[in-house]
Amino acid sequence: MWNRRNFLKSTLAASSLPLLPKFAFGSSCEDDRTAWYRNAKFGMFIHWGPYSLASVEASWPIMRPTPDGISEVDYRALWKRFNPTKFDPDAFIDLARSAGQEYMVFTTKHHDGFCMFDSSYTDYKITNTPYGKDIVKQLADSCDKRNMRLGFYYSPPDMHHPGFRDTAKLVRENWNGEPDRPDWPLYLDYMQLQLSELLTKYGPVVLIWFDGLYHQEKYNGRRFLRLIHDLEPATLVNDRIGVPGDYVTPEQFIPKEIPTKAAHFFGWEQNVQKELKPGIPRAEDFQLWETCMTINDTWAYNMHDHNYKSSQFLIRGLVEVASRGGNFLLNVGPQPDGVIQPEFQERLRAIGDWLAVNGESIYGTTYGPIQGVSSIRTTAKRETVYVHVFDWPSAPLAIQGLGAKVISARMLAGGPALKFRQSEQGIEIDLPQQAPDPNASVIAIRTL
Repeated sequence: MWNRRNFLKSTLAASSLPLLPKFAFGSSCEDDRTAWYRNAKFGMFIHWGPYSLASVEASWPIMRPTPDGISEVDYRALWKRFNPTKFDPDAFIDLARSAGQEYMVFTTKHHDGFCMFDSSYTDYKITNTPYGKDIVKQLADSCDKRNMRLGFYYSPPDMHHPGFRDTAKLVRENWNGEPDRPDWPLYLDYMQLQLSELLTKYGPVVLIWFDGLYHQEKYNGRRFLRLIHDLEPATLVNDRIGVPGDYVTPEQFIPKEIPTKAAHFFGWEQNVQKELKPGIPRAEDFQLWETCMTINDTWAYNMHDHNYKSSQFLIRGLVEVASRGGNFLLNVGPQPDGVIQPEFQERLRAIGDWLAVNGESIYGTTYGPIQGVSSIRTTAKRETVYVHVFDWPSAPLAIQGLGAKVISARMLAGGPALKFRQSEQGIEIDLPQQAPDPNASVIAIRTL
């Protein structure tokens, strides 16, 4: 059983893993709490709630309504017929495992305020629906039994709570909250009570994924960091509650450069790209980060959204993220009945098939020594550099800037050792005529 004690022990033990390449950093500066996360690289994000019944996005249709969208009254009534009778937490875990995902992040409460857990502090929750059972508890128990790391998305904005905003008004009028009202401290107390529930009744919780939207300073983020660290010292926290967290969260895009702490990077503001500098940062300057992304165009289930990203796009996205030292949190929006749609399953399993052959080049790696070359991406682990080839060359592969003596080269897909020639200008590697994998073929280069 993977209980809190075992979680802390495994987290501390993971910090001894030799993750950082000696050619890049010289020595490891691993934080004990983040070591498992740095190793994991790939996780499943799950956006799910009564909104799946209407094939609309989570919360936003009442925050920024459109003339042809769902009314606020109709949206608020969805919970009365939410009954996901086919929900099977083990099926979620099986799918994540088949995709090669090492952790899951589940939406316990989105901005609309509906709780997918049996909170004692609201009636707007899953146990008051026709379904009647605690979704988060079932998933948490299954993850605990099956050694799948589980984190919780929790929205500081709450359109349902009268302390967050004057609920006599339409959500579109005050969805950013009203911290100047005398009820605001009561709302912060409500947040504290619910977070305490999640951290003490549903553990172990490997991370809390806040989504504070705008003017995050109003949440008094330091208060909640203290709360989380007091209740679960090993739990990681992201960057969306107005104070720096353990990692930052670019949304629906991948930074073009390796994020650094000096960039003051907040993931959902894409204009920070201007502050990122090209090159290989020192270990102490690197900013831990995670791109979250959808498989189609929406976070929640939408039967009308067929704009699916291809398996190749997603595999290369994972490679792209890992090549800059980040994690890839790929979202699914389950159907109203609790089943994850086949188009998502197909793509996730395709990623898992690729990782079954090439996972050595992703898990436990950090950013590689060669950046900015369009045809390849690199990751690194100890004495090995992994070259992910996107554009298969017709001639020997020429690589410059490796900066270390090469002693061997091989394809992760198998086959004999590759012949290579190294000079002061770089290395040339003789490759098979055809790419072993149309998505990304990986060469493992061992160095001294």
